[in-house]
Amino acid sequence: MKLSKIHHVAYRCKDAKQTVEWYQKYLNMNFVLAIAENEVPSTKAPDPYMHVFLDAGGGNILAFFELPNSPDMSRDLNTPNWVQHLALEVDSLDALLVAKARLEQDGIEVIGPTNHTIFKSIYFFDPNGHRLELAVNTGTPKMMQDLDRVKWDMLNEWSKTKRAPDHARWMHDGSVQ
Repeated sequence: MKLSKIHHVAYRCKDAKQTVEWYQKYLNMNFVLAIAENEVPSTKAPDPYMHVFLDAGGGNILAFFELPNSPDMSRDLNTPNWVQHLALEVDSLDALLVAKARLEQDGIEVIGPTNHTIFKSIYFFDPNGHRLELAVNTGTPKMMQDLDRVKWDMLNEWSKTKRAPDHARWMHDGSVQ
């Protein structure tokens, strides 16, 4: 079997309507579908929900569940805030900076742009507490080829040592190729 694409990625939200409106306003996502049930189809549990779907571009769908009868949302408290996030791609540095300005204009705290050598990105939280990243690719074809060539060596070394390998040190030490 070979997968064809991600059908959708689903997260929980506090308020489905607020979430749809926020993603439309700040990320220009179209609201494409709503499904509401009083019973979970897979488990038959009596648990009403609203499931909303947003177009994240390129055939990618971002979905959210509002679960009014469940305890308040939380997160994995053993994982740092910066780890769990959804990264979305924009097509230019200008688009990234416009998004940053629009978010900040409405009082949303934004970190960045952060230079990751092969992309630049900004970070912020949606109204549900989900960390989002907007990224624009800046890597050259040579950079991507170099990273592709060493990916297995890096992974294998990491697996043994749990220390950052030096195979792509150029990404972090200023000696960009």
